[in-house]
Amino acid sequence: MTKIEDILILTRSELAGLMSLEDYIEGIEDAFRKHGQGQSFGTGMLHGETPGELEFHIKSGGLRLGDRAYFGLKINGSCFSNLKVRGLPNIMGAILLFDGEYGQPLAIVDSIDPTIKRTGAGTAVALKYLALPGSRVLTLCGCGNQGRFHSRFLKAVFPLEQIFAWDQDDIAADTFAAEMQESLGISVSAVSDLATVASQSQLIITCTPSKEAFLNQASISPGTTIAAVGSDSPDKQELDPGLLIKNKVVVDILAQCAKVGELHHALNTGEMTTEEVYAEIGEIVAGRKLGRENEDEIIVYDSTGTALQDTAAAALCYEKAKLHNIGQTVNLSE
Repeated sequence: MTKIEDILILTRSELAGLMSLEDYIEGIEDAFRKHGQGQSFGTGMLHGETPGELEFHIKSGGLRLGDRAYFGLKINGSCFSNLKVRGLPNIMGAILLFDGEYGQPLAIVDSIDPTIKRTGAGTAVALKYLALPGSRVLTLCGCGNQGRFHSRFLKAVFPLEQIFAWDQDDIAADTFAAEMQESLGISVSAVSDLATVASQSQLIITCTPSKEAFLNQASISPGTTIAAVGSDSPDKQELDPGLLIKNKVVVDILAQCAKVGELHHALNTGEMTTEEVYAEIGEIVAGRKLGRENEDEIIVYDSTGTALQDTAAAALCYEKAKLHNIGQTVNLSE
């Protein structure tokens, strides 16, 4: 390197069509694998509370992609009254991407599109290793943008034939079902009786902002895989702790899930310890541990969202944007 590089700025509209679902799936699978092989570094998480409703999620992590090391820092502000009160998105933020060897800032990336897609891709990769092969029935809890992208990502990995859509807002579930049935070309049905459809499903995904558990052991049949995605702060909860206490648990990052995920609710009961967690998903993707070991086991995947996913997504977007001359640049050193 002979000079400081320009920083690439990528907007939400520039990111939207930059990478395919398959690009995200391959990139996130590689990030999980590298973490499982011990090739990640600097992972951390901080929650910044404010006097009001706003909360900041700050996540950091690094990994090597190809011949270059990257380090990413994502800062998201979450205010769930924004849309109704101010006409603004409920979640806004940015990913700052650095060279992981000499510290050069490389890019400022709007976080919304990569976060939504890396989350869906992460769930799809995890279930690829944990769920029954050929799973065809999915119950999706949460009919917002995460639900829409999770449906698309899961359809890319599994031969889905039926999606049951449940939401605390019946209108949101109806709208989702009509839209996604047309988009995916399979049966998508809005439902109000979650327990009944959950018992008929091989796959269950929860991606809501709920602060109270709504899914429990009585609704789950043998062989089901549950991916809990919504609990990314200490006060959020979607699963009854008994689901984790009684079944096989896989996490994205153990230390993080113990602080903010469904796991931390189970730990708080005193009936479970971190030693009882079966594996991090990276260990399974890397081949260090088996995923599903029989057709009857119930597996819970606790996904709090990792900075490694953010870094991988931002780095892949950065590389592709540079290749196709997309985005604006600025040099902060001038």
